[in-house]
Amino acid sequence: MKNSLIILIFFLVGIFMGLLKILPEFLVANDYSMYALYALMFLVGISIGADRESWKVIRQMNLKILLVPSGIAAGTLAGSAIIGALVPGLNIRESMAVGAGFGYYSLSSIFISQISGETLGVIALLSNIMREIFTLLLTPVLVLYFGNLAGIASGGATSMDTTMPVIVKYSGKEWGIVAVFSGVVLSVAVPFLVSFILKVNL
Repeated sequence: MKNSLIILIFFLVGIFMGLLKILPEFLVANDYSMYALYALMFLVGISIGADRESWKVIRQMNLKILLVPSGIAAGTLAGSAIIGALVPGLNIRESMAVGAGFGYYSLSSIFISQISGETLGVIALLSNIMREIFTLLLTPVLVLYFGNLAGIASGGATSMDTTMPVIVKYSGKEWGIVAVFSGVVLSVAVPFLVSFILKVNL
């Protein structure tokens, strides 16, 4: 949990520094987080590409790799439906639409806001951000108790970018390719699933 706490501390420090407005104006005016993410993804890519063992997982899984994003999508939607049935004021359709963001908070919240209003859009934003933070902090525990795919499942769409470094660290480099594949499939599915679910009466 040491690394998870370090990530959390950096995140909280960033929030407080932003709130206190003590940062140089050029840092606030420009979003450098994407550039940092690009550099991080480049370094992780080098690490995976240089490890020949990484590619063995793909050869061993073959078509089974399709079950990873399919299982994550099915599990997320099923869990969201249960929450929607239990939480007052939130119906199954809305709950499943929020879950169908799979951690892709920027895109899913925009779609949901346009179709169902800003309130549900904000719920989607916060819910999917929490999924990403949960993965960043608890992947070590998830992998320890539930196996190497647990971090990928928790990360959802984010397993292809923001959460991939922590997934690779605790599941192993060989699972990085699976994480990218799963994240790409889920990211592509987000706009279609969100739109479809919100237009279906459940």
